[in-house]
Amino acid sequence: MNDSVIAKPGVEASTPAGNDLMLECRELSRVYDEGPADLVVLDQLELKVHAGERVAVVGSSGSGKTTLLNLLGGLDSPSAGEVRVADTVLHKMGDAEIGRFRNRHIGFVYQFHHLLAEFSALENVALPLIIRGSRKRDAEDKARALLDKVGLGPRAEHKPGELSGGERQRAAIARALVTDPSLMLMDEPTGNLDKHTAASILALMDELAASARCAFVIVTHDPALAAHQDRVLRLDNGKLHAE
Repeated sequence: MNDSVIAKPGVEASTPAGNDLMLECRELSRVYDEGPADLVVLDQLELKVHAGERVAVVGSSGSGKTTLLNLLGGLDSPSAGEVRVADTVLHKMGDAEIGRFRNRHIGFVYQFHHLLAEFSALENVALPLIIRGSRKRDAEDKARALLDKVGLGPRAEHKPGELSGGERQRAAIARALVTDPSLMLMDEPTGNLDKHTAASILALMDELAASARCAFVIVTHDPALAAHQDRVLRLDNGKLHAE
């Protein structure tokens, strides 16, 4: 796939889409002990994303994009610096607390869907709400509405093994959105989708961003997906640079 990125015309790199700061990284570093020399993946990285803003992060393989997403989602802890989501410092919370926070504020779409094989698409999408404490019927009603939005309504009762790769990815996107997160983290979210389905997912992202309900950070190698966002940042040598 072509790794070049075209910046979206008419959007200034430093212009936020909203006034509310949803995500902030301050001097964020991640260093791994690799024998005689440390491997510096992120080096005092700075990032701000506002509610309603969509930011694409591009970079070569091994540049640290997945490491960055894991830190933003509280799945990993920084070596130095901090990540704030909705003005909450993630790494200062314990595992149980950060799990509850993630359930309420962060949606994560992985490059591979990570759906539970024994559950239907409907059950997979409803599960985060049930974990939160919602009634099963209410959770499934909301899950069904989102599955309809991503074009999976007729397949709601099918298990992941009965779905195509693109259908599984759409179910994963619906699962990430069902909790109305403050921040959406997406790793190649349209990589397994055909053009028509990818367009419908982009339209749904546009709708959420326009209502300023959610901020997006999207890691991608797809220049068309990157160009669709408000800002394109390249991760290089541990730091983010505007394209």
